[in-house]
Amino acid sequence: MPFLAFLALAIAPSSDWVPARWASNDPKSLELVRETPVNCLLLEASLWSREFSEAAAKAGVATLGVIPPSPDVNGLSQKAGLAGLTGIVLEGDFDAKTLPRDPPPSLTIVPLGLRSKIRFDSPASSVVGTYQGLWPGIHPEDKGTTHAAASGSVWIDTNAGFLRFAHAATGATMWIGNTPPPGSIYPVERYLQAIGDAAMNGARWVVALDDDLTKRVFARDGRAVQAWRRIGRELAFYEAHKEWRSYQAFGKLALIESPQTGALLSGGVLDMIATKHTPVRPVPSDKVTVEKFEGAQMAVDVDPESLTAGQRDALKSFTRRGGTLLTGPPGWKFPSLQLDQITLSKDDTEKLDSIWKELNSMTGRRNLGARLFNVSTLLSNMVAPADGKQVVLHLVNYADYPVESLTVHLLGKYRTALLYSPELKQPLVLELYPTDEGVGLDVDKMGVNAAIVLTP
Repeated sequence: MPFLAFLALAIAPSSDWVPARWASNDPKSLELVRETPVNCLLLEASLWSREFSEAAAKAGVATLGVIPPSPDVNGLSQKAGLAGLTGIVLEGDFDAKTLPRDPPPSLTIVPLGLRSKIRFDSPASSVVGTYQGLWPGIHPEDKGTTHAAASGSVWIDTNAGFLRFAHAATGATMWIGNTPPPGSIYPVERYLQAIGDAAMNGARWVVALDDDLTKRVFARDGRAVQAWRRIGRELAFYEAHKEWRSYQAFGKLALIESPQTGALLSGGVLDMIATKHTPVRPVPSDKVTVEKFEGAQMAVDVDPESLTAGQRDALKSFTRRGGTLLTGPPGWKFPSLQLDQITLSKDDTEKLDSIWKELNSMTGRRNLGARLFNVSTLLSNMVAPADGKQVVLHLVNYADYPVESLTVHLLGKYRTALLYSPELKQPLVLELYPTDEGVGLDVDKMGVNAAIVLTP
């Protein structure tokens, strides 16, 4: 055996952790981890073990103890330190009174709290997150049909809008720790959708399997292990292109948002735009500057009264340069939100109807970066690095069957287009052809997650 095989692997910095909830403290279970990019395991208190944490550390795997709000939170944090864990996850509704006092300095602290309490500007952690999220996928009605979104498309449960805002609001790594609904048993595609739902918006999903799949994976059931390996392959796809996570939203439409105007909710204005496959740039209201609207043609400000005089001046500069600005009706206020709310209620959605209709009319059939066709079960996100040397169009299919004959029309000119997906060993060169708006391309077939990388 080579000498290097005897060396312990270094634990990656927290910004590079690929997290998963883990239901075993048997060191042999780490063999399952080695087959995937997962390098961070979340463990309930009953599973904390120095033997396991030391074995994990030697394999380069971080171990995080999950701590809920508890009168014994201080004792639990000390116990985590004694168990040799790498850190702790504070999962739940913590406040100043329930946070652990003087936790062991060796522990990295990762907050997974309420969406409404996320501190996007916190310098204390390189990872911020929430345990609150929708389970991604197409939501069926009782009779087997599907709900319709505001755009008329099938309704897709997604955390995309919230995560896009979070990505624009913080420089920290964003985790979303939503878990499968209790009692559910899902095909592996639903886990791949959860991975893509987060990854295309610059975040990481904390992998969590349903109880049935968990038991079968740890029992080394053949089909379950095969599903686990597919999950690992999907994670590996995004980790192989981790630079995409730092890219920012790209397109000609900007949406000014804040937590007070529904940015932390799923099903709001940004998700309504996303169902139309219109590239959109979320702009946190506290980050409104002239520079944020460079290259934009349209902007939407749901609550202009919340802006400062300087921020309003930035929008005036945008309109003087020829930009179109849509604002909420005079005197209109975004519905008040509950502390633990993560979706808009039906009544609140109806209150947004007037804004949605005007926005839909304003954007119409215009190409504001990309237009997609034959994509009723897909969501997309267009992102680019600061240097503009490439553009990435993320695609996530929320159906449990492949999508065929996808067409994309792109605004402007591009020299090359490559299709990347977990199923492809090498990227597939896509033929570009001229359109009235710029160029077009066709994708014959895709599974759950894919990305088209474009070179201007």
